[in-house]
Amino acid sequence: MSIETASLAAHGPVIPVIVIQRLEDAVPMAQALVAGGVKVLEVTLRTPVALAAMEAIARAVPEAIVGAGTLRTVDDVRAARDAGCQFGVSPGFTEALAEACRVHGLPLLPGVSTASEVMQANDAGYRFLKLFPAVAVGGVQLLKALAGPFADVSFCPTGGITPDNAAQFLALPNVRVCGGSWLTPADAVEQGDWARITELARACSALRG
Repeated sequence: MSIETASLAAHGPVIPVIVIQRLEDAVPMAQALVAGGVKVLEVTLRTPVALAAMEAIARAVPEAIVGAGTLRTVDDVRAARDAGCQFGVSPGFTEALAEACRVHGLPLLPGVSTASEVMQANDAGYRFLKLFPAVAVGGVQLLKALAGPFADVSFCPTGGITPDNAAQFLALPNVRVCGGSWLTPADAVEQGDWARITELARACSALRG
């Protein structure tokens, strides 16, 4: 199933950025998020079990829309597609990565942090971009500044987004959705406290007023 990355925002205001350390946590974590109304899941390629976790979620939790985060190379794209991912997210943008995603039919949400990078991504046909690391590169003020010259571009700010500042980002007209890691706290995952993760997921719906 192929999707347009811009449509991801239709499923709620937050895309969880997930780091899975133990493969056995993958499916119950995904089930807990989906139970709380969060269907779009970005599983980052930062651990040895990441690809196996994506594959397990794609197979066992069909309601979830599984994406691979931290795509950096052509091999990453190929592996993510083979694992059953429906979209990819990258921390930055390169033509090679964009071409690999086109070849393998993996919709991409590319990362940018400057106006020049926005223009490069636009030249490749991308109008929905990830601003990363959002808070570190200017946060709300940068997004307000980018809205002028890039009125046709929308963003998913990720990096430093918390329950305390998420609403400020989501209130901006050029922000469709934001990415955050707070939905899957390490201690909750370690303890298998899936009910807590479901509650955190449910709370996301209130962030966009």
